Amino acid sequence: MEEQSAIPFLDGLPDALLAPERLLVLLGLSFFLGLAFEEYFGSHRLKAPGGVRTFPLLALSGALLYALMPETALLFLGGLFVLGAWLSVWYWHRLAIQRDEPRIEHEPGIRLDGGIMALVGNLVAYLLGPVTLTQPLWVPVAIAVAAVLLTGARERLHAFAETVGGTELATLAKFLIIIGIVLPLVPDEPVTGLTSITPYQVWLAVVVVSTLSYASYIVQRFVTPRRGLLYSAALGGLYSSTATTVVLSRRARLTGSGASGAVPVLHAALVLSTSVMFLRILIVVAIFNLDLAIALAPSLMALLAFGLVIAAALYWRRDDAQPGSADEVLPPSNPLEIQTALIFALLFITLSLAVGWANANLGEGSLFALAALAGITDVDPLVLSIAQAAHGPAALSLDAAAILIAASSNNLLKGVYILTFAGRGAGAIPALALLVLAACGGAAVFVILGLA
Repeated sequence: MEEQSAIPFLDGLPDALLAPERLLVLLGLSFFLGLAFEEYFGSHRLKAPGGVRTFPLLALSGALLYALMPETALLFLGGLFVLGAWLSVWYWHRLAIQRDEPRIEHEPGIRLDGGIMALVGNLVAYLLGPVTLTQPLWVPVAIAVAAVLLTGARERLHAFAETVGGTELATLAKFLIIIGIVLPLVPDEPVTGLTSITPYQVWLAVVVVSTLSYASYIVQRFVTPRRGLLYSAALGGLYSSTATTVVLSRRARLTGSGASGAVPVLHAALVLSTSVMFLRILIVVAIFNLDLAIALAPSLMALLAFGLVIAAALYWRRDDAQPGSADEVLPPSNPLEIQTALIFALLFITLSLAVGWANANLGEGSLFALAALAGITDVDPLVLSIAQAAHGPAALSLDAAAILIAASSNNLLKGVYILTFAGRGAGAIPALALLVLAACGGAAVFVILGLA
């Protein structure tokens, strides 16, 4: 015969309500939420319902009403209806006061309320009860923490919303379309025998590159918007070192030539953006092919370090007594234009087919010629096609060499861009630095092939 509790109606309650840890968690979270609520509404003229006493009672009421009838939750829904009616009465009373005293909000240090924040806070406290009973404990903890953070961050969130504006929301929408809508819809089966890469892998490559570029854009736009030209150049290198090179080269032509003032900073920024490109390549390769990334890491990290040394040497040539542009920044550009993603996908497919056809018909050596040609367009499509092609462990050195050749070819192209847009007077030094980096990349190719 089962043992009955001292309180008869508790015999039918689920074990979850009788578990001491869940009751303690519920009381602690509701009290925590009540403290944040009291702090936020402490300066309001019209005291909002809720707080360190009300919220724990609401949470316990919600838990008890749910536990007494968990199958249909009619008692819980009835309590929710009563709570809603009570909050509605308070809200209409608040509107009446605001209508009768429209000027009170302009008095210093006095506010009427926080809109519907008071209503939502009470509802969250009530709903916290059944959530704590039925869900893993991390769920109510996450809900309470999120509610507290959102309650105290009103001014910061409103300021952020004003800063972001409609343009940034449109950019975010494009990012979500690329990731959440297009990616799940594309098939994951090869469509041709020339390459094993599937349409899903093609768009996944677009997602990875877009994510890296978008992260760089967000940091440049919001985190370090006024950190200076070198910060902008480094973040631009994570986005697109070629585009950054063109922008900086045009600025160098306008600034003029000479070793003092702004030009040394521009020279350092040009080399820095290309140096960061090596880190970008390593990150992209590591996402799709860790073995290839390990094979490339010594060469790419050495090129990154050498580029940073050159950039530092160019930066130290500046004369602080002369006017410079160290505090200027590059305006961040939107990296998520849909046509840009489509062009990247088309280049990726073309290079993937070209790599597969060249390996099948012209031998593995043709990959190097293709890499050199790809470097004068965009490095990322070739890098991703090689990383996803899965040529096997025996071809790691060839794949690594091809990626280094593409990077070196791209550096030569950027050197031409610098001389074209900046002119020989202002662009000779950074163009020579990129030529040196390209030569070092070529030397790394011979080292990798010699060790194979």
